[in-house]
Amino acid sequence: MDWIFHTHDSFAFIFLRLSLAVTFFMHGTQHAFGWHGGKGAKAQVLNWRDKYHIPMPMGILALFIELSAVVSFTLGFLVRPAAFGLAVFMAFAMFLSHWSNGFFLQGSGKGSGIEYTFALMMMALALTVGGAGALSIDGLLSR
Repeated sequence: MDWIFHTHDSFAFIFLRLSLAVTFFMHGTQHAFGWHGGKGAKAQVLNWRDKYHIPMPMGILALFIELSAVVSFTLGFLVRPAAFGLAVFMAFAMFLSHWSNGFFLQGSGKGSGIEYTFALMMMALALTVGGAGALSIDGLLSR
């Protein structure tokens, strides 16, 4: 169980954690609460069900992953499992929604490609492997 909390005292992971926390605070609150022009939880989960055939419980889990990752990354607590969940979430988004539009974020005329979701997924995987880094609850618990 120690591997969950184990991390290196690198400050590099703080930048990954906080940039993902800010990004998914904005994106997750769009999905969950309808803030910033978003749909809100019910409409978002229904959209995923109707457009991508994602079962409602999986959609609700996706919303939970987005929002719990924000708290986890901000506090530096349980970062590895939260980052793994976020990486899986981004992999689903990449393959279900963006793959058919190519790589680049803009340019295909059909929609956004995988460029952004791929970058977010890789950032989450870096935290899955490296842990929370310096200034984290995980770091304190692993000592």
